[in-house]
Amino acid sequence: MKRRKRLTFWGADENDDSLARSVIEGRKTVTADTVASYYRPYGEYGDGSYGAGDFIEVYDLKKNLRCIIKATKVYHIRFGHIPEEVWRGETFSSEQEFKECHIRCMPDVDLHDEFELVTLHFELVEVIACLP
Repeated sequence: MKRRKRLTFWGADENDDSLARSVIEGRKTVTADTVASYYRPYGEYGDGSYGAGDFIEVYDLKKNLRCIIKATKVYHIRFGHIPEEVWRGETFSSEQEFKECHIRCMPDVDLHDEFELVTLHFELVEVIACLP
């Protein structure tokens, strides 16, 4: 029997579980990544290539299972136009705030207007353990 896909949300540093906390609280319902990163695994707790309908285990940065989410849709966007459902689902108050944060968090990526991102939209299915 196959296991569920796994995902870890990375915060500002190696101890920042704020994104996983936002998922558990039901506020964060979208995540965005570069095309190159989205479609490749990033270790034992990050499978990549998530697709609509996938049930995904969400882990904190200490590799503890925290919740289960269900992917509802996946699509590509351009950095020059971030749809409102994306920036709101990422818990930002504006498209500009989304852009500023992603520029800061991806310093090695040239995030120009035509740069393509992949968005994963999801819903919270089950909370396994809340974060302190």
